[in-house]
Amino acid sequence: QVQLVESGGGLVQAGGSLRLSCATSGRTFRSYAMGWFRQAPGKEREFAAAISSSGSSTYYADSVKGRFTISRGNAMNAVYLQMNSLKPEDTAVYYCAASSLGIATIRAEYNYWGQGTQVTVSS
Repeated sequence: QVQLVESGGGLVQAGGSLRLSCATSGRTFRSYAMGWFRQAPGKEREFAAAISSSGSSTYYADSVKGRFTISRGNAMNAVYLQMNSLKPEDTAVYYCAASSLGIATIRAEYNYWGQGTQVTVSS
């Protein structure tokens, strides 16, 4: 069982930055690929970024590529999402997720989910 708790969300002006954190429990954290998804009001939850269990591979959605960076600290059992040059369209609830199937961009391939943290970008 893996428990995920996100933090770091908040209100920021367009062009600003935020760093999201996802703390995990469980001794098997290092065996999971991790991902960040986001869900804006009235929209489907969508993929944002993912990182392999070793941290050697990363994937990004085109909408965040070049602005967001995913990383993981296996010693700290945590995964991070550094978000720069934020835009109003980045406003969403951001969810951390863990996958035992390897790095993935599809929601169905993630076994565990956090409760989410709200990110609001004002124009």
